Amino acid sequence: MIVIGSFLDFPLANVVLTMMISSDRNPQADLQAMDRAHRIGQTKQVYVFRFITEGSVEERMLERAAQKLRLDQLVIQQGRAQAAKGAFC
Repeated sequence: MIVIGSFLDFPLANVVLTMMISSDRNPQADLQAMDRAHRIGQTKQVYVFRFITEGSVEERMLERAAQKLRLDQLVIQQGRAQAAKGAFC
């Protein structure tokens, strides 16, 4: 068992199970931590599990993090559309 920040990493025969114990308020930090489980040279299948108690503050925090990620995607897509529009003008 390997502890990576707020993750537990269990290397098994053919897979790596990673359990997220506590989330960060910044969703990008969580994505970075999950990427570390998919480290360079990883040949096994990686599964990431996040345990959240229903109706808890952590659940609301996860919902807000998902909203931030959706907003981030919209901003990135809008920037790409504007860049493409500017390239053709």
